[in-house]
This record gives sequence, structure tokens and C-alpha cells, in this order.
Amino acid sequence: MVKHQPLQVYERQLCLSCITGLYGCRWKRYQRSHDDTTKWELLWSFILLFTFCLLLVWFYFWWEAHNDYNEFNWLLYNRSGEWSDGTVPILATTAAGVIYVAFLMILALCHIALGQQLNLHWLHKIGVVAALLTTVVGVISVNQTWEQEWDIVPISLQATGPFLHIGALAAVTALSWIVAGQVARAEKPVFQVVVMLLYLSVLLGLYVVPLYITSPCIMDPSTLKPRPEVIGQRGAPMIAPENTIWSFQRSLQMNVTGLETNVKISADGVPFLMHDFDLRRTTDVEKVFPERRTLNASSFNWTDLQQLNTGEWFLKDDPFWTVPSLSPSERRRIANQSVCSLEELLKLASITNSSVVFRLQRPPPDHPHHHSWINDTLTVVQQSGIPQRLVMWTTDEQRAEVRRQAPGLIQTSLVKCSLQSLQQSDVSRMLLRYNQVSTNEVRNFSQSHIDLTLYTVNDPWLYSVLWCSGVSAVSSEAPQVLKKVPYPSWLMRPNEYCLMWVSADLISFAVIVGIFVLQKYRMSGMRSYNPEQIMLSASVRTASRDVNVMKEKLIFSDQPQ
Repeated sequence: MVKHQPLQVYERQLCLSCITGLYGCRWKRYQRSHDDTTKWELLWSFILLFTFCLLLVWFYFWWEAHNDYNEFNWLLYNRSGEWSDGTVPILATTAAGVIYVAFLMILALCHIALGQQLNLHWLHKIGVVAALLTTVVGVISVNQTWEQEWDIVPISLQATGPFLHIGALAAVTALSWIVAGQVARAEKPVFQVVVMLLYLSVLLGLYVVPLYITSPCIMDPSTLKPRPEVIGQRGAPMIAPENTIWSFQRSLQMNVTGLETNVKISADGVPFLMHDFDLRRTTDVEKVFPERRTLNASSFNWTDLQQLNTGEWFLKDDPFWTVPSLSPSERRRIANQSVCSLEELLKLASITNSSVVFRLQRPPPDHPHHHSWINDTLTVVQQSGIPQRLVMWTTDEQRAEVRRQAPGLIQTSLVKCSLQSLQQSDVSRMLLRYNQVSTNEVRNFSQSHIDLTLYTVNDPWLYSVLWCSGVSAVSSEAPQVLKKVPYPSWLMRPNEYCLMWVSADLISFAVIVGIFVLQKYRMSGMRSYNPEQIMLSASVRTASRDVNVMKEKLIFSDQPQ
């Protein structure tokens, strides 16, 4: 007869098994170790941390660059000749990378908290390296093709900085549990000092970083200037095909005060609206004039241009994912749009008392109207019947002659100039990209009675920052979005922000002190921490789902059967 008597039994450690298994494929108890992490694995831990930080910055960049997605897609179109939303795969892969690396970071922190040796599995190492290299290549590519977009990061921090600070402070405060455990568990004083110095340095930096956070939204609400006017850039191109009469009508329905467009001169001298070099993206020129599809749009005469449809491409490509929301009547109207002339736009603006700003492009040297382009356009403006005070003239060539013939036009510069230069040229307005002026410059120009119109402003957070900065007008491709912003996204008095900052620091400090005291109490009398809680027992216990027999002793009995 054989009797089974367990000498050693263990509690299940399902959570620990999952942590070590998912991180290093160490699912079995004997595979785990409480030894110090090797230098090689420490190096991989630093690579993991660096990849995580880089991915966070990369993801933040693309999240805030949402304001300029259309600009990015247009850059891709100029390179490939095909229109597509290139931001979708970038956002998808970046989000997947952030989630994956963040998951590994959490597992690594759990290893440290439980006293387990770090041992990242080789498959995860390949994944981390792939994420790191992909992000580095992406950063280099953006730096080469879209370098100016990096300015969105410091500008966006004016809107998100105070809240990112609170989030970072909460994360570092929570991290104190692991740091306190490591310090209390460590046997080497040098290690304790190094860990504490590193942690306190980061903590102190977070405590004082609000001293360097500047935001125009931290202000006295009583000094807030009136809501900036919104100018529809090419109409409302997200809900109607750009540079069409219907697009401008839709933007006027969104309470815009002005209309912005791009103007070219046809072969027979008619100014018309077109943004691109050729007609392929926004017309059906490939179907009507296939042999001329890549030619400059200015090489077509007005009769040819009127044969082109400028709405079907919008319904087909759905560049802004808005076509499903359109009603059947709107789709029919869009499908019947044609190339719009400058005269049509000016008459619409005159009827609605809206301002007009257009960028006039000079025809190529072999164009019949290469030398008369200014006079051709000015004649159309004067004959349209629109009051001159509603037209912003942006062309620098022959500005003095234009001012002589039409003194009522608002002289507008597309180039950032000094106050002295603007006053000498009698320019009263500038149309600039939103990253070309700082908050202080906006205020200086405003005090000198120079109005600023900044483009392209599509997101509420950017509109709010510029509003608080004192900008008088913005040019937007999404007037339907800005229409829903009756007040800045957030506004805080300086004393309120100071109170929030100091309170957050004090609460964080109190929590951290409490955690260190608690961890010191928990670790007192323990030289090392073993989370597996091995239970030794010499008595026989009934097997259950919570207890596994790890070792058995066979006792043989010689009793007769």
C-alpha cells in the first residue's frame, strides 16, 4: 500500500505567472529569479524606456498636428500625384506602437515592484527595435519634408502644458511606490543614494516646471478681446468641394465674415479660382481633356474651364470623410458644380457684405497675360461692384499702382515684415501662417493697428490659443467646427493657476512622504522580499484548486493485504 504525504505545497501565483510570462516567457516557477538584473537586460530596459518616451512624443506630435492633416495630404499628393489620407496609417501604427511599448513598460515596472529579475523575451526585443527604428525614420522624414510642422509642439503646449504637468506629476507620484520599495529593499547605500537622487531630481523638476509654462489662456478674463473673425479658406472644403460657389455659400452659412481663395488667370484673361498647379485633383479634366491633364491650369481658356465638373471628385474621393453625412439634395448640388470665376465670388461677397482675400498667381512667361495679370484682375475687382473696403489685396508687384487705381483696397502682406516696413508701404494687414508670430508679436502688431489673419486654423484648441493671444481673424478650412467655439476652450486667472499648481505639488509631496513611510514600515526587518510566499507543511492536506503538490514523499507500508 502506498500513501502520498506532501512535504511542500505552494499557493498559486497566477498574476505573477502572467507578468513574468508575458514579459519574458517565464511561465514556470523554476524559471523565475530574484537575482539582480544583468547589465545586458538593463541595457534593454533603457532601450525600452527611450522607445516609450520617443513614441509618446511622436504620438503627441501627430495628435496635435490634426489641425494640418490636409496640408500633409497635399504634400503627399504633390509627390505621388494621387490623393489619399496618409495620416490614417501613420496614426494607426503609432497608436499600436504606443500601446505595445506602454504594455511592456508596465510589465517591467511590475517586475521591479515584485523583485523579479528583468528578462525581456527576444520577440519583444525585436518588436521594440522595430518600433524604435520606425519612429526614428518617421521623425527624419517629417524633418525633411514637413519641418515647419514641428512648431505645432511648443504652440500646443500653450494649451495642454498645465494639464500635462498635472498628469506627469500624478505619474511620478505613483512611481514613488516602486522607488520607495527599491530603496527600502536595497542593501547597498550607494544604490539607495543614486535612486533617491534621480527620483528627487525628476520630482523637483516637475514641481518647478510651471514657472516656465507660459500660455495666453492664463489671463484675466476681463482683458479677453472679441472673438476672432473666421475667414473660409476656399469656402468650407471639408463639407463641400473647394473653390466652388457652393463651398463659399456653405461657409457663409457657418457665419464666416470673409472668404479666401487662390486665383489664376486663364489663357483668355479671365481670373478663376484654383489652388493646384493643374486640374487633376479637383476636376474631371482627365475625362474631358485627357491629353492636357498635366498642363498648368492657366493654359486653359475660360470656355474650356466651364466644361469641367468640380464636384464629382469630392463625392468620389470623400477627402474628409464627410460625404456620408450629406443629404441627397446636397449631393446633387455638389455633383453639378463647375469652375468658379473671381467675378462670381466677388458678387457673392458683395451681396453678403463679406470680405474677400485672394492670392493671385502670376501666369508663366509664355502666357498671353503674363504682363497684364495685375490689370486684368484689378479690372474684374472694379467691375464686380464690390466695395473696395471688402477686398484684401495681397500681391506685392505693382502695389503702388494698384493703390493709385483702387485706393480703397486693404493692402495685405503675405510676408512677415517689420512695423517700419509695413508703415512705409502703407500695409495695414498681414496674412501669415499661425506659427510665424508669437503672442508678444501679436500684441505689438495690434497696438500698432496692424491686423493679423493667421492660417490655417481648424482645431478649437488652436483657435482658443490665438483668441487669447489677441488675433483679430483666422483663416479656416473648418468653419463648421469653429462655429461651435463661442468661448476659449479654457481660461484661467494667474492666481487660480498658481493655486492649482501649489496645491498639486503639496498633495504630491504629502502622498510621496506617506508612501515612503509605509514602504519603510512594510520592509522593516526584511532583507529581501519573496513574493511567492512558500508554505511548508508536513501534514497531509486535501488537494484543491488552490493548492498544488510540488513534492511528495512515498511511504511504503508492509501491512498484509
